[in-house]
Amino acid sequence: MNAREEVLARLRTARDAGNPATPVVVTRDFATTGRLDPGSAAVLERLDETLTDYKATVHRVASEAEIAGAVVGVLGEARSIVVPAGLPGDWLRGYAGQVRTDGPPLAVDELDAVDAVVTGAAVAIADTGTFVLASAASDQGRRAITLVPDHHVCVIRAADVVCSVPEAIARLDPSSPLTFVSGPSATSDIELDRVEGVHGPRRLDVVLVGPG
Repeated sequence: MNAREEVLARLRTARDAGNPATPVVVTRDFATTGRLDPGSAAVLERLDETLTDYKATVHRVASEAEIAGAVVGVLGEARSIVVPAGLPGDWLRGYAGQVRTDGPPLAVDELDAVDAVVTGAAVAIADTGTFVLASAASDQGRRAITLVPDHHVCVIRAADVVCSVPEAIARLDPSSPLTFVSGPSATSDIELDRVEGVHGPRRLDVVLVGPG
């Protein structure tokens, strides 16, 4: 008897006995480790590929000391940006525009007026080209700041890159609001015509810190 037949048999037995259905034990045997080591050069390369497939632009830097140069270069002519309260100040060294900190929380029209947002990430998933923002994290902030501005710049460290979804979930705190980001905001109609920027940033730049 296969699993489906077993479940149906239990339901029939419970129905005929007039008792609540006996709980079915579901075996969760999916892999909890990825095929690539977290933080390795191979997993970073895989993340680079999948992010690019999602139309994000990836900027590789070898060390923390190079983050500011990459971030400022990506921001280009952005005149104003918003950042979460705990974003490392060194990441913006050399940026000449206006920096607005989301503390106290900015109103939606204030967020809409800035050119870009800069954040960190809680974890990134190489196989899916996804990174996750945790609202409780001081360098990521509340969800609104990454949904309203037109340009999102996210800094991801090698230590926070894993291969698979189960690995990522194991690192996250489910009590904190989480935002999963896979490329710029996009949608498509019934004819599969892709439209970007419908409900979030039209441009996504990722500064990936680690071995190339």
